[in-house]
Amino acid sequence: MTGKALITGASGFIGFHLAQRLLVEGWQVTGIDALTDYYEVSLKHARQDILQANPNFRAVEERIETPGVLLGLMAQEKPDLVVHLAAQAGVRHSIDAPESYVQANLLGSYHLLEAARAHPPKHMMMASTSSVYGANAKMPYAETDKADAPMSFYAATKKANEAMAHSYAHLYALPITMFRFFTVYGPWGRPDMALFKFVKAVLQGEPIDIYNHGDMRRDFTYVTDLVEGIVRLGSKAPGADAIGPMDSLSPVAPYRVVNIGNGAPVGLMDFVTAIETALGQKAEKRLLPMQPGDVPATWADASLITALIGPLPRTDVATGVARFVEWYRAYYKA
Repeated sequence: MTGKALITGASGFIGFHLAQRLLVEGWQVTGIDALTDYYEVSLKHARQDILQANPNFRAVEERIETPGVLLGLMAQEKPDLVVHLAAQAGVRHSIDAPESYVQANLLGSYHLLEAARAHPPKHMMMASTSSVYGANAKMPYAETDKADAPMSFYAATKKANEAMAHSYAHLYALPITMFRFFTVYGPWGRPDMALFKFVKAVLQGEPIDIYNHGDMRRDFTYVTDLVEGIVRLGSKAPGADAIGPMDSLSPVAPYRVVNIGNGAPVGLMDFVTAIETALGQKAEKRLLPMQPGDVPATWADASLITALIGPLPRTDVATGVARFVEWYRAYYKA
């Protein structure tokens, strides 16, 4: 499957990797990104410069929450595939700056849904997060589990996006897949995430903050494994028939929720050990209590995505962390 794709947040971490992959496969890609200063803008520009070297990529620098921007872009481009990745990310930042999440995550997603209603793509894919599982104690997390107890405002906005998308899928027969990410990491990652912060701190001889005294597990998912899942799901727009009891397909809309994770949680201290091994340096660890809004563990049930598109690659943490460290040293000359 190739054609025209619109990626929101295309100069972000995941959007950049997805755009690269689609361009390699022969897609024409339009990427919209506001290049906000939530983290170093130079990193976003560097990603965008790489994408713009391909003549099949068009960059649009606009905020998705600006009225008329997405409507005009959808009317002009008429994409076959829309992948909505633009969002204000971060659990902890949502405690300090909740209004930015209202603007980008709620209002921005509303404008995209309205644009898709006016100019329907063959398939719209929208990013959610494993954070929506919130206080759920049952693991691994399955898409059919309730997710009604978000622990952060970030998670609450993403859960709201899922509900908004379902209503548009039902009312306007828009085929929509929501995918829930599980702790994505890899080269060109976000500086506010643990791997980036830990590597930077260790190289600078500074301590790293270990929350919940290290008693945490995450389903770390390497970015190209995630992108493989998004690309394969692109040709699997929800229809009318469920594929089995694990399917989250709505009974009243062409709408489905899909986990994309490694399916194998790793202890935080094991993750730190992988960083130390890749760097050849020991980290000074500062053990701290759990942060507000955080959860002690995440773990994706991968049975639905496997049934839909087959098994995904599963890059192990040691390999993935080593690739990130290699990129970091080259990019920052560290």
